[in-house]
Amino acid sequence: MTRPMIGVVPLYDSARESDWMLPGYMDGLMEAGGLPVMLPLTEDVAVLELLAERCDGFLFTGGQDVSPALYGAAALPECGEVCPTRDAMEMFLLKHAIAMDKPLLGICRGIQFLNAALGGTLYQDLPMQRPSPVEHHQSPPYDAPVHSVTLLPGTPLHDLLRCDTLRVNSYHHQAMRTLAPQLLEMARSEDGLTEAVCCPEKRFLWAVQWHPEFSFRTDPASRKIFRRFVAAMCEGTRGELHG
Repeated sequence: MTRPMIGVVPLYDSARESDWMLPGYMDGLMEAGGLPVMLPLTEDVAVLELLAERCDGFLFTGGQDVSPALYGAAALPECGEVCPTRDAMEMFLLKHAIAMDKPLLGICRGIQFLNAALGGTLYQDLPMQRPSPVEHHQSPPYDAPVHSVTLLPGTPLHDLLRCDTLRVNSYHHQAMRTLAPQLLEMARSEDGLTEAVCCPEKRFLWAVQWHPEFSFRTDPASRKIFRRFVAAMCEGTRGELHG
């Protein structure tokens, strides 16, 4: 079977001036049948155009906070470090993925960026702006589920997993506030935060707030999400596949 090539956006360590990658992103996509490739962190338009053309799909990973400038807000003191190069790179890749209808999966920061880029807003810091007893910033082990989400009936995620609730891991301090007009909410946390979205008009444009890259080895639902993402890249050549 031909493995679709998936461009994985790198994480960035400003203190070490280094691009890096959690192995779970790569291993999860490999297990699902994909060929993940860590992309260079760049704003070079010529390079980004080549990446947008040659990759079959894209994974937007976790990392620094999304810049509040993307959704027209001033940064609060509680907002963490941002990475302007990454924001610009992901905006370019997102626009091209949408235009070319290439599958894209966002994880953690990925759901936040997707929402902000498409016209939604974010909470810059949950403990300050929306305190809750629900654990959204867990301690290790990061593959352990710490709260539940409700899967909304009739959504692609509910159809894929065929369950009404799901236990998930969680490690974030920012979150979706208002939903972007193009997105459909697919899952919601116990305290009412949006935890998964999709763009119904596209072949596969999904994002989740939790971390399947940590849990896919033990959690069937995480594996199904990765497999559905990879399968979307194969549609049109050997039929639609489901995880």
